[in-house]
Amino acid sequence: MVVLGSGAGGLTAALTASFNGLSCLVLESQPDIGGTSARSSGTVWIPDNLYMRAAGRLNDRAAAEEYLEALVSGRERKEMWMRFLDQGPAMLEDLNRRAGIRFRPFETAPDYRQDMPGAAPGWRPLEPEEFDGKELGDWFDSLARPLPELMIFGGMMVTRAEAAQLLKADRSLKGALLGVRLVARYMAERLTFSRGTRLVLGNALVARLLKECLSRGVDVRTGITVSRLVVEGGAAAGVELTRPDGSAKTVRCGSIVLAGGGFPASAEWRQRELPDPTPAYTPAAPGCVGSTLELAMRAGGVLGGSGMDNGLWFPSSIAKRADGSTAVYPHIILDRAKPGTIAVDASGRRFVNEGVSYHEFVRGMYRANQEATAIPAWMICGRGFIRKYGLGLIRPRTPSIRKYVESGYLTEAATISELAEKLGMPVGNLTATVARFNDFARAGIDKDFHRGETIYDRTNGDASHGPNPSLGPIDEGPFYAVALYPTPLGTSRGLRADVNARVLAGDETPIPGLYVCGNDMQSAFGGEYPGAGGQLGQAMTFGWIAARHAARYLTADPTTGSTQGRSQ
Repeated sequence: MVVLGSGAGGLTAALTASFNGLSCLVLESQPDIGGTSARSSGTVWIPDNLYMRAAGRLNDRAAAEEYLEALVSGRERKEMWMRFLDQGPAMLEDLNRRAGIRFRPFETAPDYRQDMPGAAPGWRPLEPEEFDGKELGDWFDSLARPLPELMIFGGMMVTRAEAAQLLKADRSLKGALLGVRLVARYMAERLTFSRGTRLVLGNALVARLLKECLSRGVDVRTGITVSRLVVEGGAAAGVELTRPDGSAKTVRCGSIVLAGGGFPASAEWRQRELPDPTPAYTPAAPGCVGSTLELAMRAGGVLGGSGMDNGLWFPSSIAKRADGSTAVYPHIILDRAKPGTIAVDASGRRFVNEGVSYHEFVRGMYRANQEATAIPAWMICGRGFIRKYGLGLIRPRTPSIRKYVESGYLTEAATISELAEKLGMPVGNLTATVARFNDFARAGIDKDFHRGETIYDRTNGDASHGPNPSLGPIDEGPFYAVALYPTPLGTSRGLRADVNARVLAGDETPIPGLYVCGNDMQSAFGGEYPGAGGQLGQAMTFGWIAARHAARYLTADPTTGSTQGRSQ
């Protein structure tokens, strides 16, 4: 089996192929391993998982089915998301049993759409266990790095929970001891390595999958360009590729899994498939340019239907790094939902509950942009907010934020009226918006957008703040604004597939031996985002399904036509 792409979905497919007796070759177009998965939180969303069952939570399947029925109904075929619900827990158990790949449940990470029946208060999102990169040996340097803005000292990784503890290090013995331990380890590792080898989040997930693949003889190659899928007799039969040295080769194989990460990094694909105005930036890995989709379409595959917006979204702020490259910083949960900030459009008016998920926030930007310019939107707060919670690239307790103002990342003003003038907004609108919001914040009730009314909003707020952990007044200057842009972390329109992850041709028949997973596959959730890890959970599940089906397809006895033979 040949796998195109080395993210969590592709590596899960490769590892599963090795479990089931297939030799496997992973081809990555980029010089490093992991794609967007390595940049992500590494969270996987799997309802009814083994960790829930072990804790006595035994009724989640019915609730999850109710939730996806309400969220996805009419947007994608029911059999696809039902297949995910059926096989996701089995995938986790298989990886756990055969390779020791384990996760920790986020017990208090609510599903994103708490307005839908069946939404859970936690336990469905799972965090990968930390991994020591030294176990990869020489392969450690081939592992794609996280976004530098999400590391400390430019090379030390921490989880969200650890970050929360570290912010209390000056008044918490537990936080101080954690800081000492992590920094001491990091400094020792930097004596030998270019960054810390303690890996968490998506880096840990990819590294562990890579190690297990390598230990089972999976052949992993980087810098490989695939120019054509070889199809013979209507079935996948090989790939034509070019090596880093420019030499070409045809690799024969019995099955191919497409796991190239969709098209978020392609300006051409974004222009064609995403809403107007077309996003100019993405935090996705640079290799996710739709090339694997194009290979499949030339081999007879077809895209699924266009959805609401075809994107899986982050609102991000943009800055230039010291080396001249562009930093795309995703505003996920660390600032938007905290008390003391609002988001407004160019007219100075709020347009969305700032505490909703990153995906729904960007959808709110696009909806609002139809009436008033909301792209970019502006997140507004006071200096005290930045000092306590940080803002985008600026970490909490940063002594001076002058360089962020001078670079244009932040707009600064002594009063809200002056801030409106600097942003080109009607002064009366913004001052009235802030005054109205401040009244809501003091009362603890957002009458306009209901911020803080769901457990999702409150969980991402500040539990120590009342009466509403998501609402706080903006009443102490100086005041600041940062521009937010829609940026696709992934894409939801992909190759149409069946429940066995086989790519479908235009007549709805599967192309034998050709499989797809991750963002190369039409989203089983119809472009909806059910909870943290919704992309990776789906990618790994269908990668696992693909490899298991391919193993049955390739090892069947062609002379007897036994079950699961090549005609399947």
